[in-house]
Amino acid sequence: MPAINPHVNFNGNAEEAFTFYKSVFGGEFAKVIRFKDLANDEFPVAKHEENKVMHIALPIGNGSMLMANDVPEAMGPTNENENRSKIVISADSKEEANHLFNGLSAGGGVEFPISDSPWGTYFGMFRDKYGIEWMVEFDPS
Repeated sequence: MPAINPHVNFNGNAEEAFTFYKSVFGGEFAKVIRFKDLANDEFPVAKHEENKVMHIALPIGNGSMLMANDVPEAMGPTNENENRSKIVISADSKEEANHLFNGLSAGGGVEFPISDSPWGTYFGMFRDKYGIEWMVEFDPS
């Protein structure tokens, strides 16, 4: 079965955001590539962007990977307040759901507090302090 791994764009703070995500999920980065690592005559990189993240990956759970990059200024800014797709986390317990919801939503804005939902799951939704939208759900069935 194919895996789905979310990938998000940042305006120069991908490493900061992923350090925060790592503090909540745990684990270690599978890969961090900076723009300077790929710089050459055909792909010049401005001095002020060489340490920005070209690719970062954080393994989460069993086989999932959260990935991101910083968008080079030449490509224009990413609108951090646009309606992006949400990243959905399926927790293994209410305790894990609470841990992830409370950790990731710290400093962000809660859109739907985590609680028992009308459809029978334990569910919450928020935008984190980096503008990324998340849904956390535990289905006891």
